[in-house]
Amino acid sequence: MDYRETPPPPHLAGLVKTRWTLSAKGAASEWLPQQATPDGCVEIIRRTCGRSRWDGDQPASFVVGLVARPQPFEISGDGAFEALRLWPWAWEAIGMIALAGLHGRWAAWDAPALDTIEARLADEPGLNAIGAAILAAPTVAAMGEATAMPPRTLQRWFARHVGMPPRAWLRLRRFQASFETLPGEASLAGHAATQGYADQAHMARDFRALAGVTATAARTRARGPFLD
Repeated sequence: MDYRETPPPPHLAGLVKTRWTLSAKGAASEWLPQQATPDGCVEIIRRTCGRSRWDGDQPASFVVGLVARPQPFEISGDGAFEALRLWPWAWEAIGMIALAGLHGRWAAWDAPALDTIEARLADEPGLNAIGAAILAAPTVAAMGEATAMPPRTLQRWFARHVGMPPRAWLRLRRFQASFETLPGEASLAGHAATQGYADQAHMARDFRALAGVTATAARTRARGPFLD
């Protein structure tokens, strides 16, 4: 399995988390079980080869909304994908499907080329600035200060642009940051402290709930937001 990420250019960092590619490098006849973990993002995925299925066969182009639990899926051994992982507030600028209708599921979407999507997002400097401010804030209170939004305004903004309260979304983001950076870490306790958890037990609870495996298991199986 070959999974790779490319960070966005600076002017899109508040809207795009990363581009990624995945190539299974196996036999077309075999199905490979995978598991996605919650990452607080919307994903635009184009399958360039092979097959994939999640609650049924998927088309060659689709969008995946925010998920709040581990999500199993399968790809064929010859599967290959390219995708754009967006911060959820970026979706409104390009998608015709309501964000609320995508939570916990995928939908067929005839996505344009990824370069075209990024060019469209470049026309949203104000939204990019808000997104960058939110991403730099470690707490809900810091989000309000960074965006000059009072608490109730921030709650309404998240309801519209994210589809969940800011505290719930921050939990997903902290977990995913911990999950993605866990491989190679020698100390789970040290990693928990670095990622903002109260202690190792706190991180362990989130891993069991959001990854479906222990942090020890994830340390060897994590590939970006996926478990292989």
